[in-house]
Amino acid sequence: MATTTPSWAERAAALVPDGRCLIDGQRRDAANGATFAKHSPIDARLLGAVARGQAADIDAAVASARAAFEDGRWARRAPAARKKVLQAFADKILAAKDELALLETLDMGKPIQFARTMDVPAAARCIQWYAEAIDKVYDEIAPTGPNALALITREAMGVIGCIVPWNYPMIMAAWKLGPALATGNSVVLKPSEKSPYTALRLAELAIEAGLPPGVFNVVPGFGHEAGEALALHPQVDAIGFTGSTRTGRRMLDYAARSNLKRVYNELGGKSAFLVFPDFEDLPRAAKTLAESMFFNQGESCNAPSRVLVHEDIADRFVELLASHAPAWQPADPLAPSTVMGALVDETQLRTVLGYIDAGREQGARCVVGGHQARAETGGYYVEPTVFDGVDPAMKIAQEEIFGPVTSVIRFKDEAQAIAIANGTPYGLQASVWSDHLNRAHRVARALRAGTVHVNQYDEDDITVPFGGYKQSGNGRDKSLHAFDKYTELKTTWVRIDD
Repeated sequence: MATTTPSWAERAAALVPDGRCLIDGQRRDAANGATFAKHSPIDARLLGAVARGQAADIDAAVASARAAFEDGRWARRAPAARKKVLQAFADKILAAKDELALLETLDMGKPIQFARTMDVPAAARCIQWYAEAIDKVYDEIAPTGPNALALITREAMGVIGCIVPWNYPMIMAAWKLGPALATGNSVVLKPSEKSPYTALRLAELAIEAGLPPGVFNVVPGFGHEAGEALALHPQVDAIGFTGSTRTGRRMLDYAARSNLKRVYNELGGKSAFLVFPDFEDLPRAAKTLAESMFFNQGESCNAPSRVLVHEDIADRFVELLASHAPAWQPADPLAPSTVMGALVDETQLRTVLGYIDAGREQGARCVVGGHQARAETGGYYVEPTVFDGVDPAMKIAQEEIFGPVTSVIRFKDEAQAIAIANGTPYGLQASVWSDHLNRAHRVARALRAGTVHVNQYDEDDITVPFGGYKQSGNGRDKSLHAFDKYTELKTTWVRIDD
């Protein structure tokens, strides 16, 4: 008799997530027994109780990580041996694809199809890539005179504190874990209290794959408690943080107040999407913009939320962009065909609606969207929203919204477009659309952004660095450059006598 695969909704109803900490290879409650209730943004259903980690739990996790580092159970393994374990970890992630995707969707509201086909494979690919890279990264010998041998070697830092956000919980964790673990560090991960479940499950899978206890610990909790305790801890050697620019400033303060630990911040963005009149395929540009902007409900630090369009083609472009909105209407994230899900919680819903109100109040014209959706479900949904007639000084053009809201700003010439594009505190990504080779290169060079796309936006790979200029952060995630964040350079100078 044929069996029927349960629907995602049926699987969700049967799922019982484990919200306890994972410290020294073991699940455990918070030291004081405190928990917080975790609800799903899909419909506000209760998912369960999550350990409310605080300073005592961070102390325990850091002590476990420090002991693991000092006794060398991971750090002193040969790179090829670490590679083998991390490859097995990546395989475990892929084998648990459905479970991890379901946890991600229930936790933060993204469509199940994207959690399953994009987020889980991307996390596994990241771990696998750094596993493959670590035994192919060579040290150096300096060009000294004949009486010296100067060796330049990379060494693991020690204990790395990773604090990651709720918009891409698995991927952001993997971006830190891959290079940090591959180079031999121990890790204490503090996931967002809004999306803790996949981080906890990843740690279990890593241990199943052979990672020694203590090397990868997870303490869920709130930023002002667990996050602050981790960033202030004197036995943490570096912090890898992804989140808001506001909190990134605190990370630097915490480092100054403690042991001057290294801090690597990947922060906010207000990415500009520049469309010049010489670009002929406007439908492709508009479609790419809609796909990039409304993907993940607009909850992406690199979302192209400022659309700079030459005044001669602006009316046509706005019409094309608005025509894509119906395809991105919010729907049930557990339905396989859904492309836009729920915002992460009510606070984020109110924040996004507040920005929409500010856009209207300051004189921008809402072309499409602009309202809450699916309120009857109890979940947190907002329509894909496009504003036209936006002045660069408006609030919606200067501040990161983190929702499906984009602003069209019209420009007269190239110089004005560049000035507007560079006219925010951020510098994460940008995009230039032009069929003129000289203009494409000229404008790309002029833009102050960590990544500049030309005639595309959504292409990406683990092999390229990710990070920004200005208040979008420092250091780079992804690529071989990420190894710089989690290693120290040591020079060993040897005298050679004749």
